[in-house]
Amino acid sequence: MSRPLFISLDGPKGVGKTTLLEAITKVLRADNRKVVRLCEKKSDPWRGETMALVNRLVRNPCLDLEREVCQRFADSRAWISRHVLTRQPPGSIILMDRWYPSEAAFRRMVPFAEILQLNLERDVQTPDLHVGVVTAPAISWARAAARSRGLSSTVMHKLEEHVASTRAFEREIADRGWVLCRNEGSIEEATMQVVAEIYRVPGCPNPSVERAAPVR
Repeated sequence: MSRPLFISLDGPKGVGKTTLLEAITKVLRADNRKVVRLCEKKSDPWRGETMALVNRLVRNPCLDLEREVCQRFADSRAWISRHVLTRQPPGSIILMDRWYPSEAAFRRMVPFAEILQLNLERDVQTPDLHVGVVTAPAISWARAAARSRGLSSTVMHKLEEHVASTRAFEREIADRGWVLCRNEGSIEEATMQVVAEIYRVPGCPNPSVERAAPVR
């Protein structure tokens, strides 16, 4: 593996994605993999301006404003693709906390196919592996409510909205052929599922195969 592998993990609120990312990182590093953890919102130079627009959208939903939000997010990802992803070390595994799949959950009027096209037109980097992390909506909603920061959402305030976004997200996972990870059991189980999927990505040798290879 020479070029970095780009792996995105996404999912609705409260599915345990951050905990899963931490566990995956630990396993990969124990296998002597070079892991880079990135977060879309922390890498976005225009996050403040875009979230101000999102707040306007929440107060006054309309198709044109939602499309503008989607375009701004796509512009930000294009910038991240050019200025952040290209600077990561060769041979590394980039774990990105959210990428454009998240818009399947949060956007209400713009079809996700249109959102995806916005990203492709801007040469936003396509992940080598998309992982969609989900739980039953009642489980993830309860987990989110139990966190120290609470629900802390700009766009999700009711369980019904969370249920709808989870269902929308699951449909996109199925339609796009992304990897589905149901994080409802032990964190170890979910972690090993995702790690196994990462090792199946072309160009990322499985260490168990490497260890089994004969010495010449």
